[in-house]
Amino acid sequence: MIRIILPHHLRVLAQVSREIELPVMGPATPSTVLDALEAQYPMLRGTIRDQATLQRRPFIRFFACGEDLSLQPVDAPLPEAVATGAEPFRVIGAMAGG
Repeated sequence: MIRIILPHHLRVLAQVSREIELPVMGPATPSTVLDALEAQYPMLRGTIRDQATLQRRPFIRFFACGEDLSLQPVDAPLPEAVATGAEPFRVIGAMAGG
């Protein structure tokens, strides 16, 4: 089971608590985690990544084990601690401006 923490506005949209747990088929990668998330919560399709290109939306970041994984390939394996459920995969809404 993969633990996922979503930003507040996506938790409200999906009507979930702060953290959710989902089974992921195959190796744990950002892509497989988001596939499982969107399959379980279809109302989130298009909010984290573009539905046509599957590219991460601007101002959405991915973090795990204290590392920013946003610019890594979406098929790169997640850290072992995330794959085993010891650490969560975090989806963060970033801010811009100054």
